[in-house]
Amino acid sequence: MTASSNQPQRIMLLTGASRGIGHATVKRFSSAGWRVITCSRQPFPEQCPWGAGPEDHIQVDLADTRDTAAAVEEIRRRLPNGQLHALVNNAGISPKGSGGSRLDTLQTDIATWMQVFHVNFFAPIMLARGLMGELEAARGSVVNVTSIAGSRVHPFAGAAYSTSKAALAALTREMARDFGPRGVRVNAIAPGEIDTAILSPGTEKIVAEIPLRRLGTTDEVAKIIYVLCSETASYVNGAEIHIDGGQNV
Repeated sequence: MTASSNQPQRIMLLTGASRGIGHATVKRFSSAGWRVITCSRQPFPEQCPWGAGPEDHIQVDLADTRDTAAAVEEIRRRLPNGQLHALVNNAGISPKGSGGSRLDTLQTDIATWMQVFHVNFFAPIMLARGLMGELEAARGSVVNVTSIAGSRVHPFAGAAYSTSKAALAALTREMARDFGPRGVRVNAIAPGEIDTAILSPGTEKIVAEIPLRRLGTTDEVAKIIYVLCSETASYVNGAEIHIDGGQNV
């Protein structure tokens, strides 16, 4: 139970929590009193500073459908009241070529296409469908993390990544239509150039074209994710919010 009320503690499931936007999201929700269950292909990173982290972390390969399905069952077992208040599909992969080069449609092999789509597109719908009953019981919220690269050719993001994020944006609309009648809202955020450890060389040239003339911070993204999972956004459904300093205009 939360310290400030008699309501059960709200629970959020987050994929891709170990760094960047995911790491900031964990801290934002944890500081607001949420219990956060994390999923990633890596073991729980010891340097992550939030309580209950190791015992609420599930190691799963989201590129493997059987492993993902098994994770759904494990997550369900960890929900004490059969309720999940938020699912944030943040995990994403963007393979690079030699020297960190961009992989275009001619260079990307089929195995890489499949791996990217399994993590970036199929895992989100598998998790949401698998936990539909728990989301419905909590009248919860789903947030899919897309990208500005899903709506235009990006100089650094590869073709498989970009098209998977475009597909995830379309999936968000479909899910909003299907999940809405069951009381579950589904939205997306599309980050632009965010200051993380995975920025590509040459990012400064893009920053010069962003109206705000700076990179975004991971906390600025996490704050919008939090709002979408709160009562403040109780009538927001099927939206894709660009967090890019005006880069999309």
